[in-house]
Amino acid sequence: MTLETVRNRIRFYRDFPKEGIVFIDLLPLLGDAEVFTFLVKEIAARIAFPNVAAPEARGFLFSSPLLTVPGGAESLVIFRKNGKLPYDAGDLVKIPIMKEYGDDSLYFRKSDLKAARPGDGAIDITVFDDVLATGGTAEGMAVELNKLTVETPCGMLPVRVREFVFLAEITDIGARARLERVAPVKSVLQF
Repeated sequence: MTLETVRNRIRFYRDFPKEGIVFIDLLPLLGDAEVFTFLVKEIAARIAFPNVAAPEARGFLFSSPLLTVPGGAESLVIFRKNGKLPYDAGDLVKIPIMKEYGDDSLYFRKSDLKAARPGDGAIDITVFDDVLATGGTAEGMAVELNKLTVETPCGMLPVRVREFVFLAEITDIGARARLERVAPVKSVLQF
């Protein structure tokens, strides 16, 4: 299995979901056990911090299996769209994001960070998503996460996004430079 084999399984759709957008369809990667297993190991090899934050839906489709791979993830913080995440009062955080399709919002629960493994004086986070296009989703997630302090068995610790990892990156949009102002960027495939 090679990254070129994986690349050849991906489909591209012009003008979807709106004119001017080229949609990268990664779902064919979910239909082949050998390809998917290889890909999960490739993603895990790029993750240096075991607390992974991932947005719906493809972000957590590809990140959840990282919990089963040595060196992958030890905890997940899932980011969902409005109305998809049950919560207790004061627990839900709204994140405004700018996507290539327009403005949107995601939500996560602060309490989900309690499962994160503390690092050296902070809760170190890897933001993972399927595709790096404009970087709006990842940047929005990082900005809000970096504002938080979480109670842990070690006391109150700040949350710090330490890296971004993507399955695929569209290089000519320039989002890498935008995100590298926050943390280093890694990607498995580049287009």
